[in-house]
Amino acid sequence: MKLIPLSDKVVLKAAAVEETTKSGIILSTASKEKPDVAEVVAVGPGGLVDGVEVKMTVKVGQKVIVAKYAGTELKLDEQEYTIVRQSDILAIVE
Repeated sequence: MKLIPLSDKVVLKAAAVEETTKSGIILSTASKEKPDVAEVVAVGPGGLVDGVEVKMTVKVGQKVIVAKYAGTELKLDEQEYTIVRQSDILAIVE
């Protein structure tokens, strides 16, 4: 199944999370939070949103930083995704 976002929506997949800190400490699953870095999987067409023209600036394959509690989470074909508005994306990671 394929997700096709509408309007100014972006579909994200969580990027791999480090399970060991730089100092070598292994993190348990209880201490993990939702990752802030995600990979763009699909991008909506943009257009008029609340009467304002929105031009999409993110592209599929880019890594982005997202607001911590933004979006709607869903599971599809055993993969977890988050759908956010483009305005919930804080930065592109290069």
